[in-house]
Amino acid sequence: MSKKDFTILYVDDERHNLISFKAAFRREYNVLTAQSGQEGIEKMRDNMVNLVISDQRMPQMTGVQFLEHILPEYPEAIRMVLTGFSDVEAIIDAINKGQVFRYITKPWNETELRMTIENAKQLFELQQKNKKLVKALRNKVAEQEKTLRLFMKYVPEPVVQKALAESEETIFDGEQRDIAVLFCDIRGFTPISESAPPKEVVAFLNAYYTIMTECVKKHNGTVNQFVGDEVFATFGAPIAYSDNEKNAVFCGLDMMRALNTLNQNFAEKFGTEIKIGIGINSGEVVAGNMGSEDRIEYSVTGDTVNTGKRIETITRDFPNSVLISQRVYDEVIHLIHVEAFEPLYVKGKKDKISVYKVVGIK
Repeated sequence: MSKKDFTILYVDDERHNLISFKAAFRREYNVLTAQSGQEGIEKMRDNMVNLVISDQRMPQMTGVQFLEHILPEYPEAIRMVLTGFSDVEAIIDAINKGQVFRYITKPWNETELRMTIENAKQLFELQQKNKKLVKALRNKVAEQEKTLRLFMKYVPEPVVQKALAESEETIFDGEQRDIAVLFCDIRGFTPISESAPPKEVVAFLNAYYTIMTECVKKHNGTVNQFVGDEVFATFGAPIAYSDNEKNAVFCGLDMMRALNTLNQNFAEKFGTEIKIGIGINSGEVVAGNMGSEDRIEYSVTGDTVNTGKRIETITRDFPNSVLISQRVYDEVIHLIHVEAFEPLYVKGKKDKISVYKVVGIK
């Protein structure tokens, strides 16, 4: 900012002081003058003023009162007050109420006043630079928050928070966790989706994912993946909670209740009721970020996950059911009623496994 672009408003009820000030500084700065606080307010409204210098002793409105009056509307203008007497209370008043940059005694010395004005100009320029930097920073933060919100629609929020808390060196460090896994799949959805308009299929899947995700979050779980019409949720990773098995089972029962809402909205459109199958298992897994330097994904792997998926596939013959493994049953036996299945083989397991169908809460 050049000196000529820097506008000073000088307010003084003595006309000769106004003339002297303008004569001294008009060649260097853009100078405005006013003989009263009220006239000064009018000049402020009609012009972009960078520095306000006001005499303290004026009729109707003192200098401090004037500076205090303009402060809310023009907070960026630098303020200085002039007085011809030493008054500690006036100085304190000027600093507190008018937020004054400098207190100058009259009669003013032109050299000293010029130096003070130059300091005020530098302060104003610094404030403007800071204002631009703060605005740019806020815009950048808003942009990053928008990106983060969008990112968390693709990646579960707990995974994002965990990744942000880790360093680049530890981001690929896996860990062993004891968790519960839940798989929820729509039974016979392929023929339904082939017979319905694509828009209706997408609308249904969005509603299905939304309502099932709410169930998962309600019971301290995390949706790990959407795969086609399947929801894969974890309880205990990436955030550890107690009662993982209980949370998973109660989530599964909530999902069955939520299915009623989905059928109320979509069964008529599809010409049939939607049915789901839920499989739940628990045990030790390896959890962490996996992938390459260019693309990573939070995953849980291990036999616990594979067996949970195999249990879910059994529901093809038992739609609208929640099936749990022996380990899950052992943890929630005091909470639920079950129907025991005969031990059976599942793909990938050498020995038969015990499976239970959850039929109610005790």
